[in-house]
Amino acid sequence: MTHEPQAMTNPQRLTLAMVLLNALMTPLMLSAVNVGLPTIALDLAMSAVLLSWVQMAYLMASAMFVLVFGRMADMLGRKRLFLAGTAGVILTSLLAALATDAGTLIAARFLQGIGAAMLYATQVAIVSSIFPPERRGRAIGLTAAMIYLGLTIGPLLGGAVIDQFGWRAAFLAHIPLAVAVLLIGLCFVKAEWRAEDRGRFDLCGALLYAGSIFIVCLGVSRLPGATGLALLFIAGLGLVLFFCQERRHPYPVLNVALFFNNRVFTFSCLASLILYTATFANVIQISLYLQYLKGLSATLAGLVMLCQPLMMALISPLAGRLSDRFEARYIASLGTAVSAAGLVLLANIRLESGLAYLIFALALTGLGFSLFSAPNINAIIGSVGRQAYGSANGVVATMRILGQMSSMALVMLIFALTLGAARITPERYAELESAIRLSFTVAAILCLPGLYFSLIRGRMRPAD
Repeated sequence: MTHEPQAMTNPQRLTLAMVLLNALMTPLMLSAVNVGLPTIALDLAMSAVLLSWVQMAYLMASAMFVLVFGRMADMLGRKRLFLAGTAGVILTSLLAALATDAGTLIAARFLQGIGAAMLYATQVAIVSSIFPPERRGRAIGLTAAMIYLGLTIGPLLGGAVIDQFGWRAAFLAHIPLAVAVLLIGLCFVKAEWRAEDRGRFDLCGALLYAGSIFIVCLGVSRLPGATGLALLFIAGLGLVLFFCQERRHPYPVLNVALFFNNRVFTFSCLASLILYTATFANVIQISLYLQYLKGLSATLAGLVMLCQPLMMALISPLAGRLSDRFEARYIASLGTAVSAAGLVLLANIRLESGLAYLIFALALTGLGFSLFSAPNINAIIGSVGRQAYGSANGVVATMRILGQMSSMALVMLIFALTLGAARITPERYAELESAIRLSFTVAAILCLPGLYFSLIRGRMRPAD
C-alpha cells in the first residue's frame, strides 16, 4: 500500500533551509574563484601549474579531513560541526581576499578547505536524519539542485565582481549567505543529530588517512619525475596501513567493512569517484579556453560557463524524485553515458569552434551529471542503516572530493607535460589548446569504467 507523503514540519523546513543555503554558498564560492584564475595568475605572476594549486590546496584539505569530520560529527553532533565549518569558511575567505602573494593565497585556500570539509561531511547526513527513506531522494535532489545553482550563479557573479572590483571580491561574494546559514542554525534549529553509540575517536586511522592524502597530492605535483613516483608509492603504503587499522578498530574513521560486505555501496562509491574525476575540471579548463584563447572578459566567460551547472540545477530535483520511485542504478547509468557524450564533444573543441557548440557540449555534460548525482547519492545512503548516516555521508563527500582532486591532478599533470612551468603567453596558446583537448579526451575515456560500475552495483535496498 502506498501512502501520501506528509507535509514538512516547521523544524524540518528550517533545517532544510539551513542546509540548502549552505549547499548554494559553498559551490558559489568555488565557481566564482574559477573565473578569477586568469586574473589571479596575472596579478600574482603565477604559472599554469602553480595556479592549479589555488584549487588543489582547497581540495587537498577537504579530502584530508572530510572523513575525520564525518566521524566527529557522529560523535559530537552534525549541526555543531556544520556551523563550525560555516564560521571557518567565513574567516578563511577573508584571509584569501587579503593575500598578497601566491604562497599566502594557497595557504588560505588550504585552511578554507578544512572549513569546507566540515560542511561536506555533514550536509547530506543532516538531510538524511530529518527525512524518512521514502522522501530522502527528493530532499537530496533539492540539495544537489542548490549545489548546482551555486555553480551556475558563481561564474556569472564572480565574473561581474571581478570585472568591477578585482579578483579579491570573488572570495567575498558568498559571505552574506554564510552569515545567513549561521543565524538560522544558531537561532532557529534547536535539534542535534549524532550516533547513538558515540564510541571513541580513531586518532591513528585519522592521521594515516590525512597523511596519505597529503603525500598523494605532493606526489602528483612532482610527476612524472622519480620523486613523484616515490611519494605515490609511500602514499599507497599509507592507505594500505589505514585500511588495516580501520578493519581492526571498533569505531573506525571509515567503516571499510561496507566496501567488502555491501555491493551497492562499493560500486556506487567507485562510480562517483570516476564521474567526479572526469567532469570536475571542466569549468576550469573552459575558463582558460574562453579568456585566453577566445579573449572573452570574465563576465562573458561566466555567462558561457553557467550553462553546465544550470542544467544540473534544473534536472537534479527531478532525478532525485525519480530515484525514490525507480531503480537508481538505471537513472545514474544513463547519466554517465550522457556525460561521456558531452565530454567527447568537448574533446573536439578548437580555437575556431563556435560558442553554440561549446554551450551545447557543456549543457549535455551537465544533463548527464545531474541524472547521475542525486540517484547515486540516494543509492549510497539507502544501502546503510541510520546509525551509519554520518560515516556514509563522509564517504560520499570523500569520493566527491577525491574525484575533484583527481580531476585537478590529471589536468595539472597534462599541463605540466604540455606547458611546463612557464606562464601562459600568446605564443603558447596552441599548446594550451592541445592540453585542454587531451584532458577532455582522457575524461571521456574515464566514463567507461564509471558506467560499468554503475550498472553492476545491484539493486538499492532500503535502509534498516
